[in-house]
Amino acid sequence: MNSLLNSSRPPLYCPGCSHDRMTKVLDHALQNLGISGHQVSIVSDIGCNGQFDTFFNTHALHGLHGRALTYATGIRLARPELNVVVTMGDGGMGIGGAHFNAACRRNLDLTLLVLNNFNFGMTGGQYSATTPSDATVGTGFLNHLEPPLNICDMARSTGATFVKRISAYHENLTETIEAAITHKGMSVLDIWGICTGRYTKKNSITPNTIAAQIDDMKGPEGIIPENARPEYGKAYRKAAAEMPPTFQLKKIPKCFDFSDPHRKEIILLGNAGQRVLTAGELLCYAGMSAGLLVTKKDEYNITVLRGPSISEVIISPDEIEYTGIKNPSVIIAIAQEGVDRRLELLKKLTSDTLLICGTDLKIPTTSARVKQIDFKQLKIKSTDRALAAIAVMTKFQTGITNKMLQYALETRFKGNILKASLDIVSRMNEKN
Repeated sequence: MNSLLNSSRPPLYCPGCSHDRMTKVLDHALQNLGISGHQVSIVSDIGCNGQFDTFFNTHALHGLHGRALTYATGIRLARPELNVVVTMGDGGMGIGGAHFNAACRRNLDLTLLVLNNFNFGMTGGQYSATTPSDATVGTGFLNHLEPPLNICDMARSTGATFVKRISAYHENLTETIEAAITHKGMSVLDIWGICTGRYTKKNSITPNTIAAQIDDMKGPEGIIPENARPEYGKAYRKAAAEMPPTFQLKKIPKCFDFSDPHRKEIILLGNAGQRVLTAGELLCYAGMSAGLLVTKKDEYNITVLRGPSISEVIISPDEIEYTGIKNPSVIIAIAQEGVDRRLELLKKLTSDTLLICGTDLKIPTTSARVKQIDFKQLKIKSTDRALAAIAVMTKFQTGITNKMLQYALETRFKGNILKASLDIVSRMNEKN
């Protein structure tokens, strides 16, 4: 196997930094295992170790400090064929302690390499979760008050199935990393190294003293028999496959032709109880009835007892990769609350946008094409405003036709609700 190191972005560390050796050792381990770049994903976070994802020609993800294991969990579950290797420093390990516990409890097939050099080396040499109590670091006496975290004990007690503490200079480090990668379960390697940029300026530490301390501490040497259990991803897929389906997905056949090839972006602005989300669903059903792709993104008010007031729908003949809306095709405004929450957007609208709104609303000055509806005069209840506005929308060149809307109603509703809904649509067609 050829090296997986990125020749256009060679590793660059402080002279004597143990991370430099770790980069080369990991590369050798991957080569020895015959793993190609497309078969591995390296996940890192902030810190000097956070450069690993750029130093290798592999799949990679660089995330927030302490959160690397959360991203790795998603990657491993979504792409179980990949070998997922996570690099974290002792800083990220301390910041993401809860994520570390969760990963060990799950026993997902991840390989975690904790590059432990006992301080936040990149940001000034502050104390970390593993800094010895007698060390001198950039945060004064704080590390004297807190005992250092024993990563291996923590991993073992929370359920990891492969755990080992080892020096970055150990002659068998390559083989140890290979064993961790091939182990089917959560593998944790606490790899002790030297930070020449910060830590060694005030503390005496060498490869020999590291080896002696590790020997004195002893600890788990690999597979943890008492934690043996099925790997999480495999167990999850098996359990999920054995469960009866909780519901059947509704299949929407193509019934209509869509003459407009352009993507349509629609925003509904209302308030609690106005069935804004249901109106968004109807738009989606209508779009799907023409064989189109749809997305619906709802905005939930965080306050208890207040319902959703905004729904954003995209209907497109092409794949929808981004669900954000900045230049809507249509805005339906049926309550002041929704309007107030999108004031800035309303002010920036151009004549490309159709704005359908109630006559009782305070709408900012806008360049949009405005269609006002006097809901009170038409005796349209507050809960029916969204549907009534959509019925009006079908009269314009907005991609959704009256027949598509009727199909959506017949798909979504039955009985008296369907009858009442069709009646509203019919009334709006007559009045507009």
